[in-house]
Amino acid sequence: MKHTHCQSCDRPIVKPVDRGTNENGTLSDTYCGHCFSMGYFREPELTLAEMEAKVAERHQDMGWPGFLARLLARRVRKLERWAGRQVQG
Repeated sequence: MKHTHCQSCDRPIVKPVDRGTNENGTLSDTYCGHCFSMGYFREPELTLAEMEAKVAERHQDMGWPGFLARLLARRVRKLERWAGRQVQG
C-alpha cells in the first residue's frame, strides 16, 4: 500500500519524485526521499523528540504559529517509524 504521507516525518508524498528509494533502487511506498534513501534512513540515530522538533520547525517556517506547529508535529508519534517509542529528551 502506498502511503500519502511519509511514515517518518509526515511529509506529503504526492509525486514519485517525493518517494525515498529501497535498497534495490525501487521507490519506497512508506518513506519520503528526505528521510530514506537506498534502503536506509538518512539520519538513523535521529530520536522521536528530534524528529518532532524538526517537523515543528518546518511548520513554523511555513508560517504556522509555534503552538500549532508543535501540536501538528505530535502526529509523528503515530507513524510507522516511531510506533511504540516514547518521546525522550
